[in-house]
Amino acid sequence: MDKVRYALIGFGGIAENRVAKEGYACDKKRFKPLKNAVLVGAMDLNPARQKAAEALGLKWYSDLKSVLADKAVDGVYIATNNRSHVPLALEALKAGKHVIVEKPIATSIADAKKLNKVAKAKKLSLTVDHMMVNNAWNIAGKAAMKAGKLGKVNDCCFHMEFAYGYDPAEAATWRCSKVEEMGGPIGDVASHCFYVAEFMFGKKIKKVAAVYYPKTMKIKAEDGAYIKFFFEDGTQGSVNAAFSELRGGLAGTLTNLGYEVYGDKAAMRGYGTMFQLSGYRDEPIAIRLEIDDGKKVTAVPPAKIQNIYQTLIEGHAKSVASGRLLNADAAIHNLALCAACHASAKAVSGVRPSFSFEPPSAAT
Repeated sequence: MDKVRYALIGFGGIAENRVAKEGYACDKKRFKPLKNAVLVGAMDLNPARQKAAEALGLKWYSDLKSVLADKAVDGVYIATNNRSHVPLALEALKAGKHVIVEKPIATSIADAKKLNKVAKAKKLSLTVDHMMVNNAWNIAGKAAMKAGKLGKVNDCCFHMEFAYGYDPAEAATWRCSKVEEMGGPIGDVASHCFYVAEFMFGKKIKKVAAVYYPKTMKIKAEDGAYIKFFFEDGTQGSVNAAFSELRGGLAGTLTNLGYEVYGDKAAMRGYGTMFQLSGYRDEPIAIRLEIDDGKKVTAVPPAKIQNIYQTLIEGHAKSVASGRLLNADAAIHNLALCAACHASAKAVSGVRPSFSFEPPSAAT
């Protein structure tokens, strides 16, 4: 197999611009072809999307059956609404296709485990787009921590705080109105914070507790949440996830998508490190990572900028070619953390959280 051939299921704006143009390098003016993967086609329930797909040189499929019947397709990238992830992925796996699926893997832990079990039984590679671990600054931050530049790390705070849902059209979207489909700040953005924190620390989160923000927005989902978490060794951290933050436009909002990691020698701060950015000069803000030892602030440059979607896709394609198949164990754990946060927040009386909420095992 020279390259793993993919079809994109779901061709909305993010799928076109982030996944197809960036991830699969269909924007040939900006990117070189991928070494291990190629996007050959796309489908969407909206036939009006056909023209945009064909403009990128992609074969257009009118339905899922046509995609799965095509022997020229080895795998699929599922970029549809959250509730459709499991049924689409199951059909793809049953047809012998390898699968990349957008976060979250499912809207219930039971469905996620079922999907993971099928992929393992059929010996197919399944992965979820936890792509922010591929951000070059997050990789550099992990390396700085491992090298001891912060000393003994004792705390951290990850934050993804947006202004989203004030517009009635935004408020009506699944992201603001469908908590059962992993909408709301916990399911939509705190989930990113959890897997990036685990990546950088090299540890699993064992316990979480959460309280919801005071309700001020006209959305069905929570406005935001304060989350406390504990790694398996007892090291603690927190997440601030919100849709209610008005911070003065794009730059003001994006600079609050990052983290602080505190050690006994220095603190490390990331700006724009918790977003769908790769670090190219034409992106809306410049990502920064700094270490502050109380005397001076030192920039932490990445060794090499890489596209976060391309790295995800190439990793999946390599797993297919090598036979070292990926699975969704980590994605199930991530989903369980989000569920435990909601359970904690709903159980809280006043502002005193319980720290007894532990995510269930990802074992299948």
